[in-house]
Amino acid sequence: MDLQTLTYIVVGATFALYIGIAIWARAKTTGDFYVAGKGVNPVLNGMATAADWMSAASFISMAGLIAFYGYGGSVFLMGWTGGYVLLAMLLAPYLRKYGKFTVPEFIGDRYYGKSARILAVICLIIASVTYVIGQMKGIGVAFSRFLETDYDTGLYIGMGIVFIYAVMGGMKGITYTQIAQYCVLIFAYTVPAVFISMHLTGNPIPQIGLGSKMADGSGMFLLDKLDATMTDLGFGAYTDKARLSTFNMFVYTMSLMIGTAGLPHVIMRFFTVPRVRDARASAGWALVFIALLYTVAPAVGAMARLNLMNTIQPAPGQWIEVDQRPQWFKNWEKTGLLKFEDKNKDGKIQYVADKAKNEMVKVDRDIMVLANPEIAKLPNWVIALVVAGGLAAALSTAAGLLLAIASSISHDLLKGVFAPNISEKSELMASRVAMAGAIAAAGYLGLHPPDFAAGTVALAFGLAASSIFPALMMGIFSKSMNKQGAMAGMLVGISITLFYVFQHKGIFFIADWKYLQSWGSNWFLGVEPNAFGAIGAVFNFVTAFVVAKVTAPPPEHIQHMVENIRVPAGAGAATGH
Repeated sequence: MDLQTLTYIVVGATFALYIGIAIWARAKTTGDFYVAGKGVNPVLNGMATAADWMSAASFISMAGLIAFYGYGGSVFLMGWTGGYVLLAMLLAPYLRKYGKFTVPEFIGDRYYGKSARILAVICLIIASVTYVIGQMKGIGVAFSRFLETDYDTGLYIGMGIVFIYAVMGGMKGITYTQIAQYCVLIFAYTVPAVFISMHLTGNPIPQIGLGSKMADGSGMFLLDKLDATMTDLGFGAYTDKARLSTFNMFVYTMSLMIGTAGLPHVIMRFFTVPRVRDARASAGWALVFIALLYTVAPAVGAMARLNLMNTIQPAPGQWIEVDQRPQWFKNWEKTGLLKFEDKNKDGKIQYVADKAKNEMVKVDRDIMVLANPEIAKLPNWVIALVVAGGLAAALSTAAGLLLAIASSISHDLLKGVFAPNISEKSELMASRVAMAGAIAAAGYLGLHPPDFAAGTVALAFGLAASSIFPALMMGIFSKSMNKQGAMAGMLVGISITLFYVFQHKGIFFIADWKYLQSWGSNWFLGVEPNAFGAIGAVFNFVTAFVVAKVTAPPPEHIQHMVENIRVPAGAGAATGH
């Protein structure tokens, strides 16, 4: 059976499964829609959390960035893994004990005012929409390859699929769909890695294969071989290629880490379990499920880069001829994400670091994981499986993010502030309308994303790090933090981060809308825009404590509430809205 037919069958079967689950678990009440009825088993919730967490950025983009940034790409592994531990240890159990549906709801109660809740909703929407743009990039890449069409068409089709099952199922449908998607994506990610590791090193365990000798009889370790191949072509060694500077790498890692802990769509998952101890248990299970993919990613990245370079340069000084480029190469050319230009008209494709001589004019980092099995000449069923896994990863997180956006608009803004007497049916309808609007906005911006999928997601993490994370931390661990301080901190944190990011990426990430271009690319202390969230968080904390110091302390009952949240007892079921 040819690859295209097999891909249709595998992807079609997984989609039928997702949509069937969404219909079976259709949300009928607001409790089902926001917190899946509060009865999800912690092991299953851990699996759904892992799928929610491992987005297109993790599945499609992360290994691609590691493949091209080498050691510098490790910031994504360190930041996202460490951030999840931070979230599980410091925030999730306390927020679950408080028992409300959404993060803005907690901030509104803790800082005793609707103004704080509205500000939290605005910050959440800005960060979540940016995150969804990254997912839309992944969806566009996966669908364009799957359907062998251009990127824009792939994106439009993906938007329609997300709309069908996310709008219909709510949190209950999304939870059980994500469990199925986790099974698909982890199988799809590890099976090709096992095949490729065996082919290159003879070791079936990719994590060990990364540190093993090549199976070609050369006696070289895989990473030494990759270093030698890259340095010969002027790219610099793979294993010591830092990302700009040590300080930038540190700040980048911190931004991803604390941004992770401030992302509302993951926090919401801990509201779906019956008890506080179940929230802790599901956090542990999620970490196990996430580790299965994250420990494989460095091997996938290194092996994909080596296979790509060996395909274009089969032997030192011998370049692949244009007429003999493989079918996978031609397939990705159709998407517009892979391009070459025969600059010297010799009928061959040169791939070197020198831009004047380099004829691989575009190799989108986001295609590496999907293209890797084809480059390695794996069986067609493995290639089809990876496409299905990439689609599962992109769709699962997009659905979770859209639910966070929709609930913040319908539950926090509409019912919580502007129309408290709205009926449950009208609130559900408002949430679905908000979700449809968010899909349209994110899809439009996804046509011209500001960065690769993981880079765009990093911007979202920075925005969450500079606004929501400090407000949550101070809300749980500081009795003296008052409303004025927290609000001033959020305003300063997200404003200065947006100012910095928009200056370099353009307003709303539209490249033509850059400002202060006379400043050039002079980065603050050499910190790139994607990493600036940690700096924004520092401004947030400093501003909040200074303002709190010169204004009235929080009311007595709020201080008691903060003490009670941290006591590991008396946690009941989630309260109504």
